[in-house]
Amino acid sequence: MSLPEGYGYIPSSLMTIGWVLMWQGFMVGRYRARAGIDYPQLYAEKSEAQESNAALRFNCMQRAHQNTLESAPLVFVSTVVAGLKYPALAAAMCVAYSFGRVIYTVGYKSGQPKRRMFGGVISSLTVLGLLSTASCVAYQLLPPC
Repeated sequence: MSLPEGYGYIPSSLMTIGWVLMWQGFMVGRYRARAGIDYPQLYAEKSEAQESNAALRFNCMQRAHQNTLESAPLVFVSTVVAGLKYPALAAAMCVAYSFGRVIYTVGYKSGQPKRRMFGGVISSLTVLGLLSTASCVAYQLLPPC
């Protein structure tokens, strides 16, 4: 099997996720320092977040990063598989996912978690699109019975 024309878009689109994760990681570190939350504590305690806006915003930023880490493997695999038949579509959905994660993060890190919803919808729809397309491609690649 050879790679289809346009498959070169796939690695470039996947790298956008790496850049989003790197940016989120730096932001978590910045917000951690502002909140005074020492390692290895993963989140500020509930009482700390209620008393300190910096601690609340750290928790929100940390959650945005963790949530992206939770969905990134599915996006990676689905993009690679979907790209075997539909490279431009797969790459576009992958970039849209990264764009959605940026919007999600900007909204969430505000300290008002409901502001994450628009970016969450964008990224969730792209995950659904990628998973559906990859499933279709996987089916098409099955050998005949």
